Amino acid sequence: MGVFTENFVTGAGGEDYMTPEAVQLIEAAEALVPILAERARAAEEAGMVSPETVREIGEAGLFRVLQPKRWGGFELDPRVFYRVQMTLAKGCMSTAWIYGVIGVHNWQLPLFPEQAQQDVWADGKGGTLIASTYMPVGKAEKVESGYRFSGRWGFSSGSDHCEWIFLGGLLPKRDNPEQLEHTTFLLPRSDFRIEKNWDVHGLRATGSHDIVVEDVFVPEHRTQRTNNHSDAGCPGRELNTGWVYRIPFTQVFQRAVSSACLGALEGAINVFCDHASAHVGKHGSKTAEDPNAQMAVAEALVAVDQQRLVLFRNFARIVECAKTGAEMPVEERLLQRAQSSLVPKVCAERVDDLLRASAASGLYRSNPIERTSRDIRQSRGHIANNADAYARAHGAVMLGMPNMDPYI
Repeated sequence: MGVFTENFVTGAGGEDYMTPEAVQLIEAAEALVPILAERARAAEEAGMVSPETVREIGEAGLFRVLQPKRWGGFELDPRVFYRVQMTLAKGCMSTAWIYGVIGVHNWQLPLFPEQAQQDVWADGKGGTLIASTYMPVGKAEKVESGYRFSGRWGFSSGSDHCEWIFLGGLLPKRDNPEQLEHTTFLLPRSDFRIEKNWDVHGLRATGSHDIVVEDVFVPEHRTQRTNNHSDAGCPGRELNTGWVYRIPFTQVFQRAVSSACLGALEGAINVFCDHASAHVGKHGSKTAEDPNAQMAVAEALVAVDQQRLVLFRNFARIVECAKTGAEMPVEERLLQRAQSSLVPKVCAERVDDLLRASAASGLYRSNPIERTSRDIRQSRGHIANNADAYARAHGAVMLGMPNMDPYI
């Protein structure tokens, strides 16, 4: 049983970004939900989303939501991307997680120089997937036409399925070499190895292993200054002229690692309602009659509705700025980042209440809510989901302190 209707998601009047293509993609994601739910436990035990699932997501066109039309993509509003991700998460949060962090790369690659896009997508390779781990720990030595590059990175979700990867490092600023700035390096599969060490509490099927690179050459055109939002910092805009490629990196990425929690919580609500409405405990009363169950499901429904409304309201503002060229005030950007990072925290509290209200039988691993609870709590460990840090950053600026976050 599904609890949410279209009006819960977009408001009664719908939204102009919901084009026929967008509706078709979301319906394709919806069709995958029961399949993903059926495979979720096996994926967790295998420590990876199956290649079959990734292939089916690719065949449905879902990885191409943000990809430029000139490279065979749909070049749609990022709100469509998040809605696809939330839909997939109703069946399996790990699948939705790797969808978010792989699919968003088809938005970032168009910011790179044209040659980098040719390297990955030319010759009919528009469906090629890119993994990432952005922590700026790579060591780059300048050489002719590029860099010698080495390092070890953690947490590369879904990398087993990808032929290329984005890795973080630091380079001197072009206009001020005394200062360093975060840079994304693009490498082919032959230049890195995956060290399998993802043995964790939740999101086990994301396969977020370590990545190791040992002294390889990265040409200059396969680098991009991650947080330089100017045209000079995003040379790919010369040919990718759509407004969607004018959104700052953080504003697109931050929701790619929090929105899956909303879909996962919605999936847990559906499971809980189906179970509670029919289950009779050993003392003879229905779970649906338990005040704790009634309160847990109501508060979870309210949380999902509120968090979705904030997501779509905030992103409408981001889209408006991208289309008009306006720069959003730092206070507003900090507020939006704090709200995005708060999503996993709120969802974790609500799904744990659902698990508690499931009574003793709900503790078995056969209950999908148990897995969802672990997955959402694990997502809170991502640096972009550090709700306390981003709340303090916003609060400090509102109290007259300077902004100390260079990524905002």
